[in-house]
Amino acid sequence: MTDPATAPASGPATAPAAGPDVAPAAKPATAPAAERATAPITAPLTASAADRLAELAAEYTRIRSRLVGVAYSLVGTVAEAQDVVSDCWLRLTAADARETVRDVEAWAVVAVARRAVDVLRSARVRREEYVGPWLPEPLVEAVVEDPADRVTLDDKVSFALMVVLETLTPAERTTWVLHEVFGMPFPEIAAVVGRSPAAVRQLAVRARAHVAAGAPRVDVGTAEHRRAVEAFLRAVGDGDLAGLLSVLDPDVVLTSDGGGLHGVARRPVLGADRVAGFLVRVLRKLSADHRIAPLTVNGGPGFAVVVGATTRFVCSFTLHGGRVRRVDLVVAPDKLPREPAG
Repeated sequence: MTDPATAPASGPATAPAAGPDVAPAAKPATAPAAERATAPITAPLTASAADRLAELAAEYTRIRSRLVGVAYSLVGTVAEAQDVVSDCWLRLTAADARETVRDVEAWAVVAVARRAVDVLRSARVRREEYVGPWLPEPLVEAVVEDPADRVTLDDKVSFALMVVLETLTPAERTTWVLHEVFGMPFPEIAAVVGRSPAAVRQLAVRARAHVAAGAPRVDVGTAEHRRAVEAFLRAVGDGDLAGLLSVLDPDVVLTSDGGGLHGVARRPVLGADRVAGFLVRVLRKLSADHRIAPLTVNGGPGFAVVVGATTRFVCSFTLHGGRVRRVDLVVAPDKLPREPAG
């Protein structure tokens, strides 16, 4: 079977540019007679080739949400994840034209993971120059008509966990995500990260230790968790300082990602008193017609603040021991839902 790493970024001359998530190319304008005389002749697809391409497209569409989930878990933004998956569609058609890809899903997961690792390594350089804290793009729960547009993530990949993954090296993050979330064996991961299986096992040990130390654990029952979520949302909606203090953990940390916007906190806010006061001040600055829209953010509790038809920010909060331990505010416009959240 063709190795995903050796597949070129573009398909063969007989393969169309459009894929299940790639827009078809615009129809070219008529070329002058001289150009037409010297232009290379592209043979049309045979019936069997067209059938094979349709088969590949159907399979790729079926697994697309899983592939975007793999890429998103590694790069942290939906747009970059979708770009990775689109790029790998072209690589898949090119590889299949040379040698039939027997297991499309296995091939595609490896190819997407490898490409995502490349994107992650270059992104880390940019994020070091980012103004203020960098947070992942939140995945807000919304109704969508096309199931292929959804990003499928394991329940383990909460927003708080995505933040912790940012502290790992690219190799550690890739190993943890592919093994712990998507169940990939170590020998296959070794091919993705360019290490031996033994070295990958060591990466997994280090990654598990970092994740265990940094990711809050859910240690309360469902009913108590629901009551704490409702109490926090009620206090936020009312701008109730006392109510916030009653539900915030004494060691709560609030982090804001404003992408350099003026007025957004560029350092974490520490402690229940400061976090409660910060949230109340933020809400008081909003116009009177703002509303709090409860949401599911990366499978966990959260909300959006919406003014008119614009989402001003998305909040993810994490509970520990029945109290809110972490609050993450995403204010950067390019990470917010384009349609009004909630």
